[in-house]
Amino acid sequence: MKIELFYAPGCAKCAAATDELKIAAEATVPGVEWCEVNVLDSIDRAVDMGILTLPALAVDGELLFTTLPSPAQLTATLCRRPEEHSHGA
Repeated sequence: MKIELFYAPGCAKCAAATDELKIAAEATVPGVEWCEVNVLDSIDRAVDMGILTLPALAVDGELLFTTLPSPAQLTATLCRRPEEHSHGA
């Protein structure tokens, strides 16, 4: 599983929440790939994904949060994902 946090440098909101979210993700999904994507360096990718506000969070290339979730919200979403995807496979 790959999690991408889209942020803008200097965003205090992003910096404050990043560590807690990363810890929650790693505790929920061992071996998760956590990526922090500076939109100034990846603006085309952010536009392609439909990101209009920052910070935003995508899981496996799917934009799931257009605002930062709480660690509990992220954990709940990550726990549901394998189940949701297995039903469609």
